[in-house]
Amino acid sequence: MRQYHGLGTLGTKALMMFLAILPATVQAQEDPTIMTVNGTPVSRSEFEYSFNKNNAEGVVDKKSVEEYVELFINYKLKVEAAKEARIDTMVSFQQEFASYRDQQIRPSFITDEDVEAEARKIYEETRLRIDTAGGMIKPAHILLLLNQKATPEQQQAAKVRIDSIYQALQNGADFADMARRFSDDKGTAVHDGELPWISKGQTLPDFEKAAYALEVGQMSKPILSPAGYHIIKLIDKGNFFPYDSVHADILRFIEQRNIRESIIDNKLAEMAKAVGDDVTPAQLLEQRAEEMSEKDSDLKYLIQEYHDGLMLYEISNQKVWKKAADDEAGLAKYFKKNKKKYAWDTPRFKGIAYRTREAADVKEVQKVLKGLPFDQWADKLRSTFNNDSILRIRVEKGIFKQGDNPIVDRDVFKLSKEVPANSEYPNQAVFGKKLKAPKDYQDVRGLVLADYQEQLEKEWVAALRSRYVVTVNQEVLKTVNKH
Repeated sequence: MRQYHGLGTLGTKALMMFLAILPATVQAQEDPTIMTVNGTPVSRSEFEYSFNKNNAEGVVDKKSVEEYVELFINYKLKVEAAKEARIDTMVSFQQEFASYRDQQIRPSFITDEDVEAEARKIYEETRLRIDTAGGMIKPAHILLLLNQKATPEQQQAAKVRIDSIYQALQNGADFADMARRFSDDKGTAVHDGELPWISKGQTLPDFEKAAYALEVGQMSKPILSPAGYHIIKLIDKGNFFPYDSVHADILRFIEQRNIRESIIDNKLAEMAKAVGDDVTPAQLLEQRAEEMSEKDSDLKYLIQEYHDGLMLYEISNQKVWKKAADDEAGLAKYFKKNKKKYAWDTPRFKGIAYRTREAADVKEVQKVLKGLPFDQWADKLRSTFNNDSILRIRVEKGIFKQGDNPIVDRDVFKLSKEVPANSEYPNQAVFGKKLKAPKDYQDVRGLVLADYQEQLEKEWVAALRSRYVVTVNQEVLKTVNKH
């Protein structure tokens, strides 16, 4: 027996513990922590995934690792804020995240064999239904269209004409030739009157009854259907198509009807039932997601990215986007403080350019709007002039610069612009004010909102950086693999 000296009981336990933690230690060395944000470690592989994805070929504003690390830290800080706000406990968040995660995971529960089995099942059900109902037929016809509201005279004329065609066929005329010359069904006429293979229930009952009563090669007498008069010839009949000939069509049908998802649902239900213990399909999906993420780091980070991105959207909406949009006082204050920033190079016209049916409405429009706030003009014009089936005016409302509207160019900016005539609305006019600079934030609301949001964003990130501790391992950062 081989002897080990100097270990003893304590030494043996230490060795066992060392061997137990060895794989984890090796893994940690292979994927070290690149930074810690509020106590949450971030692996190098996660940072590499994000960096390489956002600096891939075709990205215009590429960043260096050093530049990107600052953006990444801001991202992780917001995620920590979202966690603290318990965004991930919201039912709406959990449902949306689960839906996205399941989109990535559900395909793993279906195989080509499952799809093929479903295709075979669909085929057999279709074949049985068609063959037990009389099989399939391939007819040809000559059709004389007849409107269902046709007068007795029109009906009689059509009857005389179809009878004459039938008599000619009885006397030896070629059916294909007659179909090409006289059939009103132009889609089949060019093919000698031949229709595709059909089964019962696919066409007009009167046509179907007459066609199925024929033998191959036999021709019917003129029959009347809701479409008009037909003379039918049976070209062929038989059972449903062989499987191989419709296989591709069935696969397309499966994709178009989203039957794959039904197959997955059924498999998940069967698997959950087999496991028992009240296991649900949702739990199986979650378990599979964990298993697949362990094997595929890209999938792991893709799912995590979506999870964190959903939280980030909600917290950013609360802290920046919606907050700024709803803060009318804050927008006004920001505009007042930064008014010079929004100065125009050239004057603008704040008002409407409009056309009216009646000349009297030109003055009436101005009378109705006088004294009203600008943001109420559209509703007032709609309720006063266009509140019934007759539209009395056509209006374009906004803040116009030169070149935006020909009527404004001509009447406000005094440019020699030709205004296209409109016979239905021949009267043209403008109403509003010419401004050298924006009077309030509403005149440049889009620009002010964007800048105000940017300011709130900077203030929020600064507060997060003061609140949460961030450490970056510069040595690990130097080893980032840039694809």
